[in-house]
Amino acid sequence: MAPPANRRSGYSRRAQYSIFFSYAAGVVGALLGVILLAVSFFQPSLFDTVRTWAADLVAPAGQATASARNSSRDSFQVIAGFFKAGSEHAKLERELAEAKVRLVRAQAVDVENRRLKGLLGLSTQEPRPVATAMLTSSTAASTRRLATLSAGRDKGVENGMPVRSAMGLVGRVLNVGLGTSRVLLITDTESLVPVRRARDGVPAFAQGAGDGTLRIKLISLGLNPLHRNDVLVTSGSGGLYRPGTPVAIVTQLTRDGAIARVLANPSDTDYVIVEDRFAPPPPTPSEPPPEVK
Repeated sequence: MAPPANRRSGYSRRAQYSIFFSYAAGVVGALLGVILLAVSFFQPSLFDTVRTWAADLVAPAGQATASARNSSRDSFQVIAGFFKAGSEHAKLERELAEAKVRLVRAQAVDVENRRLKGLLGLSTQEPRPVATAMLTSSTAASTRRLATLSAGRDKGVENGMPVRSAMGLVGRVLNVGLGTSRVLLITDTESLVPVRRARDGVPAFAQGAGDGTLRIKLISLGLNPLHRNDVLVTSGSGGLYRPGTPVAIVTQLTRDGAIARVLANPSDTDYVIVEDRFAPPPPTPSEPPPEVK
């Protein structure tokens, strides 16, 4: 008599072992996943080395993808600019005339600043950048705002170094690998940058809101002196960020500050500069009061 076509696993010891090991592997995998998830919540720094190794491995592919993305974006911009060139010409002429006036004023202010810095004995030379690299990727949908930089220890990058573009401050280096680094963007909720209003130096703090904007919190409470379209720059307080770097522009006022839009959008930024950490000069000792005879 022929054996039945549908036999249970109890008839075969090999089938029993296969089922047992598959269940055991599933249980072990689930337990390992729970353990790794718990460690990522309570000790996230333990995975920094793994993240940097993984970033180094995928760095060539990320650079190739970023280059292709930039090329396609430039092509679309050229096509769009062809259709809008006529309507933008008159507007550009007006802006050029206004820019010439502002340039003359800026040159006068620059001459005055140089004279004052010379009187104070301050250096007017810009620091040399540590490295120039490409932002290969950035988080857009995550609750964290991080980016990957195509430079690491091989180019002298260290933790805490500021990262900026031609438009303004981007963030600071969070973790450094051999050939890549992770950058904490200024829009992240754990980023806090001392800033001031560019035209008169009103001090404040810029904290990332996690949605691509910054929350500006004034240091001195009272009447809110900020206005829409105010430009904010780094103040240099506490070191790390060099003073005068553009950060954001105010778009909405709040009770204790404002909401600002960052000037250096990571999604539109190709190449960035890594600067050395800023160390404020030591305070000059004040002269002792004259003795009373």
